[in-house]
Amino acid sequence: MGKISFQGSRLGKEAALRLYGEADLLELGSLANEVRHLLNPSPNVTYTVDRNINYTNVCVSRCGFCAFWRPPEHPEAYVLDLETLESKCEETLSLGGTQVLYQGGLNPFLGLSWHLERLRLMRSMGLWVHGFSPPEIIFMAKTWGMSVREVLEKLVDAGLGSIPGGGAEILSDRVRRAVSPLKCSSREWLQVMREAHLLGLKTTATMMFGHIETEEERVDHILAIRSLQDETGGFTAFIPWPYQPGKRTLRARKVGPVTYLRTLALSRILLDNVPHIQASWVTQGPQIGQVALHFGADDMGSTMIEENVVASAGVRFKVSESEIRELIVKAGFRPLKRDVLYRPLE
Repeated sequence: MGKISFQGSRLGKEAALRLYGEADLLELGSLANEVRHLLNPSPNVTYTVDRNINYTNVCVSRCGFCAFWRPPEHPEAYVLDLETLESKCEETLSLGGTQVLYQGGLNPFLGLSWHLERLRLMRSMGLWVHGFSPPEIIFMAKTWGMSVREVLEKLVDAGLGSIPGGGAEILSDRVRRAVSPLKCSSREWLQVMREAHLLGLKTTATMMFGHIETEEERVDHILAIRSLQDETGGFTAFIPWPYQPGKRTLRARKVGPVTYLRTLALSRILLDNVPHIQASWVTQGPQIGQVALHFGADDMGSTMIEENVVASAGVRFKVSESEIRELIVKAGFRPLKRDVLYRPLE
C-alpha cells in the first residue's frame, strides 16, 4: 500500500503532535476522512458477527485498569470447561457467527495441552479462532520454557487463525510499569506481533488510551505500529479505544467523545500503511460509532454476541446484526459483513 503524503512527506512525530493538539476537530475529521477514502474508496463499512470467549478470569498480571481479573481463590474465579465452550460455539454458529475472539487471563494453572484441546474443538466446529493476545503468548512462553515462535507454531498447528491486538494498552514502558508492571513490555508485545507476521499470521493492533499516558506517548504508540507495519505488513486493522474506569480500577477522568474522535482521526492519518480503522461503539455507544465513520473509521467491528472485559467496568452497549447494519446505512454507508481477514461474506 502506498504512503499518504502531506506536502510531499509523511507526517512525523512533531507534526503529528501539532495536528493532534491544534487542529480544529472538524478539520481533523475531514482530513482523516480523505485518507480513509484514499485507502478504501468504496462506500462499504464492514462489520463482523462473532463472540468474545474469555476462557478464564484468573490472572496473575493484576493490571490496575482491569475489572475483569480475579485471583485463583476468589469465589468468582473461573476456568471454562470444554462442554461450556462447545455450547458457546454452537450458539455462535446458530446466530450467524463465523469466528470467535478467544482470550483470557494469565493463568499459570493451564498447560499447553489444555489450550491445544480447546483450539482443536473450535476449529473442528468450523469457527475461525482470532485468539491469544501478545501478553498471553509471552506468558505462555515464559511459563513453559519455550520461545515465542515455538508457542505460536504449536497454537497455529492446533487451529489458531489470527491474533488480536489486546494487551498493548500504551506502548510506553513508563506507562506499563505504572499500570501493568507484571505484563509484557512494549518490546515483547511488538516481538510477538513481528514473529506472528513472519509466520504468515495476520493480526490487529489496539491502543487503550485515556489513563496516565501523555499525548506524546499516544503518538509514539501509533508510530510504533506504523514502523512495524512498514517492516512486516501484517496488521489488518487498528482499534483505538478509551479506558473505561470502574469502581475497582485505576482512577482517571473518563475520555469524552471529542478526545476519542480526535484520536481516531489522528490514527487514520498517521497509519497510512494499515488498511482499516475500527470504530469503538462498544465503549462509546452506537451513535458515536456512527460519527466515527466520518472521522476515518471504515469498520464497525463486531456485533459482540458476548463481551465480558469492558462490561466488567460497567459499560454494556449491545447491538444485533440488523441494528449494526441499520447504523451503517443511517450514517450514509453500505454495510458489508466480513471475516477476520476483511474478506466479504456476502
